[in-house]
Amino acid sequence: MSYSVGQVSAFAGVTVRTLHHYDKAGLLSPSDRSHAGYRLYSEADLVRLQQILFYRELGFPLDEIAAIFKDPQVNPLERLLARQRQLSEEIARLQRLAEVAERAIEVQKTGVSLTPQERFEVFGEITFDLSYATEAELKWAHSEGQREAMARAAAHTKEDWRRLMGEAAAWRAELLAAFDEGELSNGERAMDLAEEHRLHISRWFTSCPPDMHRRIADDFVADPRAFALVIPPSQQRPGLAAYTRKAVHANAARHAGGRTDSEEDQ
Repeated sequence: MSYSVGQVSAFAGVTVRTLHHYDKAGLLSPSDRSHAGYRLYSEADLVRLQQILFYRELGFPLDEIAAIFKDPQVNPLERLLARQRQLSEEIARLQRLAEVAERAIEVQKTGVSLTPQERFEVFGEITFDLSYATEAELKWAHSEGQREAMARAAAHTKEDWRRLMGEAAAWRAELLAAFDEGELSNGERAMDLAEEHRLHISRWFTSCPPDMHRRIADDFVADPRAFALVIPPSQQRPGLAAYTRKAVHANAARHAGGRTDSEEDQ
């Protein structure tokens, strides 16, 4: 059975122009012609076209496809393995580019104006989850505190971030020690650490009154991405987010002159 150029174009998903190009390139010449001189493709031609399209999908140039077809000594498997290696390298390259693009987006969303290398040096395991940063931006879009925090973050120098993260690391170590040693979440030590965290936010980002600090701490329990900004996952313990939240709430009550929780928990 024979097929016209139009028929092959329709069911193969290629243009008539492409088929003509393959013919001129010597890749796929129709086996027959009609009485009127029109190209007619056989079943064998369609099989060859399928092979051409397969190689094209893998990114083989036309001259290399032609070499595979023309030279019986060419091992298609070797060509495919070589192409697989090239594709793997290209995938890795594109992944690196995607990561660079994501970091660039993060800079816009989080206000952290550092190069990727500087971010790694300064932040270490602490990472900004882009989806959380975006949601936070939308959630607090009309908040003066959010605008101030983003503006101040954008203005921080590399040295500012280094000092900021150094403070955060020291505070984190103290919090983990208090938790591991069984200090009460509403005890003096835990509340003092909560107060230190509140002042840290005020010092580096935006004024953080106790009621705002409570809302921030509520997110520690409600959204793991928020707590990961404070304690990287590798250092977290079961119950630590809730412990930190309770300490913040107890400290806020202390500032308000209210009574703290009487629970003896972590």
